[in-house]
Amino acid sequence: MLSINDITVRLGGRTIIDSATAAIPPGSRVGLIGRNGAGKSTLMKVMIGTLEPDDGTVEMPKRMRLGYIAQEAPSGDTTPAETVLAADVERTALLAEAETCTDPDRLGDVHERLLAIDAYSAPSRAARILTGLGFDEAMQEQPIDNFSGGWKMRVALAALLYSAPDVLLLDEPSNHLDLEATLWLENFLKSYPATVVVISHERDLLNNVVDNILHLQGGKLTLYPGGYDSFERQRAERATQLAAAKASQDAQRARLQDYVARNSARASTAKQAQSRAKMLEKMQPIAAMMEDPSLSFDFPAPSELKPPLITLDFASVGYSEGTPILKRLNLRIDPDERIALLGRNGNGKTTLARLLAAQLPAMEGEMNVSGKMKVGYFTQYNVEELAGDATPLEHMTRVMEGKPAGAVRAQLGRFGFSGNRAISKVESLSGGERARLALALITRDAPHLLILDEPTNHLDVDAREALVQALNDYEGAVILISHDRHMVELTADRLVLVDEGTAAEFNGSMEDYIDFVLGRNQPKAEGGAKKPKNDRKTLAKEREAARTRKSALQDCEKAMAALEKQIAIFDQALSDPESATGDLAQMSMGELARQRAAIAARLEQREAEWLNLSETLATVAA
Repeated sequence: MLSINDITVRLGGRTIIDSATAAIPPGSRVGLIGRNGAGKSTLMKVMIGTLEPDDGTVEMPKRMRLGYIAQEAPSGDTTPAETVLAADVERTALLAEAETCTDPDRLGDVHERLLAIDAYSAPSRAARILTGLGFDEAMQEQPIDNFSGGWKMRVALAALLYSAPDVLLLDEPSNHLDLEATLWLENFLKSYPATVVVISHERDLLNNVVDNILHLQGGKLTLYPGGYDSFERQRAERATQLAAAKASQDAQRARLQDYVARNSARASTAKQAQSRAKMLEKMQPIAAMMEDPSLSFDFPAPSELKPPLITLDFASVGYSEGTPILKRLNLRIDPDERIALLGRNGNGKTTLARLLAAQLPAMEGEMNVSGKMKVGYFTQYNVEELAGDATPLEHMTRVMEGKPAGAVRAQLGRFGFSGNRAISKVESLSGGERARLALALITRDAPHLLILDEPTNHLDVDAREALVQALNDYEGAVILISHDRHMVELTADRLVLVDEGTAAEFNGSMEDYIDFVLGRNQPKAEGGAKKPKNDRKTLAKEREAARTRKSALQDCEKAMAALEKQIAIFDQALSDPESATGDLAQMSMGELARQRAAIAARLEQREAEWLNLSETLATVAA
């Protein structure tokens, strides 16, 4: 049990967490949620132990291992694979000891422990996690310093997941992930065998993974059973109950105040009046549930333009002449389009977005753009480049130079920056508030096309819902890149898959794409056409190929069985050296371990081959 007992945290003279209490059941998966700036990350730092609370304690069993991502991303010449494997400190130490140990008894204990923790299959487990997070085989063997900050954070996440702590603490883990890696992470967390506490604003993750919602609001913690949708229903019911109780209490308070005012001066009723006055003093006011009326997105309406806004005809785009990233691009965008770009990070989604935003020229082919079209292009760089010592009002005044002060204030007000919020320093704003300011700045000229590259990073769930509503009300066209599939499902009516050096319509729904990514479905043929079933020659070739694969599958199964027997023999020799016979009896413990690892590697290759053949046969049969 992880217990949070009356925690109070004050930062900069302001109380962030106020006597918060919660008990996290062992083995539960908890979503820690709250508005931007509510103190979620602060609370997690207290749980980790990197921040000392002003009052209260966090209690947990002594041997419980907490796992979290350090603030600094890994770096250096080590590879992602090596970094992930090094996260298992015990395995690393035992392998090093096995190389130098000369005491036979101790060496036997070392190898027995290595077998117990399944140390020899560790490289394959590490590779599976890295692959799930988007690292192909070649990327896993490159130096970490070759990667950007976002990919380095993926390595850190992979190392944390591989280390398998008793309590896994994650702070917005999907911020550096694409949709495909987010889906993999969601499935990984679903089956995680220990306790998980995750700060997330991903509605789907909070519905599909967690079994409890820990809500931080007004410095207090409330634990709700179920996922996010269940939490919303319970919160709505609680808000209704609180509103009714507050209305009843306000009416009772008014009656008591009226009685005291009328009867205090009369001797016959003075005691009753004093009694009611004491009741008023003791009456604890019921606070209505807090809402943030400034949370808003309101995109200005663009002027009318005739379609199309943009057409691409066999266009190519890239960063170096002669080496395009994307080729054969054929796309038409009309004034009311809602398009989501799908595909793994690195496939070219941002490159296509930059082409459409006129930040990159077409290398080949044609790109025709409506002459009067205005584009608003949002990326995380817009957020990062905001001057911390300036205010939202100063930022907006600068980009709307020459416009009346009322127009500047009105644009800020569309995004919740009115009154004191408009004159607060950017450095004091939360990540979500900075994202709102960046959106306000790029839409100041009422663009006809909004290109949004991961706009939901650092936005809380309520802010994301407000953004969805604003996009649906917006009268212009939208190009959306997002790992938040809830947003994609509610806003996009066209899906474009960026893959294999080009971009093409994805003929299916978001659910179809998720099935495709998770291997539950296969990509549809171009144009949505199904594979012809009446071609006799084709069917005959497929049957012959199926027979060949079945034969190969049987050979694989025999080889796997033989290798498993060899591993069992080596395991017996490692755990009980005196039982070893033949060549094994002449081998040192180190040699036994090395040969056992080599056989295990061959078995892993055979298992991968068997899995590939099985999937191919299943596809052909379907």
